[in-house]
Amino acid sequence: MSNRPISLPHALTTFDALWSPRIVTRVNDYDVRIAKVEGEHVWHAHDDTDEFFLVLDGELHISLREPGGERTVVLPRGTVFTVPAGTEHRPAAPTGAAILMFEPTGTPTVGDRHDEVPAHVDATTGHNLHA
Repeated sequence: MSNRPISLPHALTTFDALWSPRIVTRVNDYDVRIAKVEGEHVWHAHDDTDEFFLVLDGELHISLREPGGERTVVLPRGTVFTVPAGTEHRPAAPTGAAILMFEPTGTPTVGDRHDEVPAHVDATTGHNLHA
């Protein structure tokens, strides 16, 4: 990882792929990832870890399947939300968004359990940022 400051706006200009996160830095055993997103991701769950989202630009919708039923949280620019471990969820960005995620290194983007992964979703543990 870099020992220099990283400009997130600049880092976001270095790639175009959607739903394909880039690792900008690490904090202890956690990745700080950024991604450009548009359309829907896949329903999935991370069994053993929470997933933190910060919306850098645009608006992110996260649908959740909870014991009380299904709901969707809407996150405008500048808001954060944490999906609890084990909760099925599906991020979506109808008009596009840029997001930052914080999760343990090696966490797959499609979780431990997921629906069929569509071609537009990169099933990865994150790609190194070459900014």
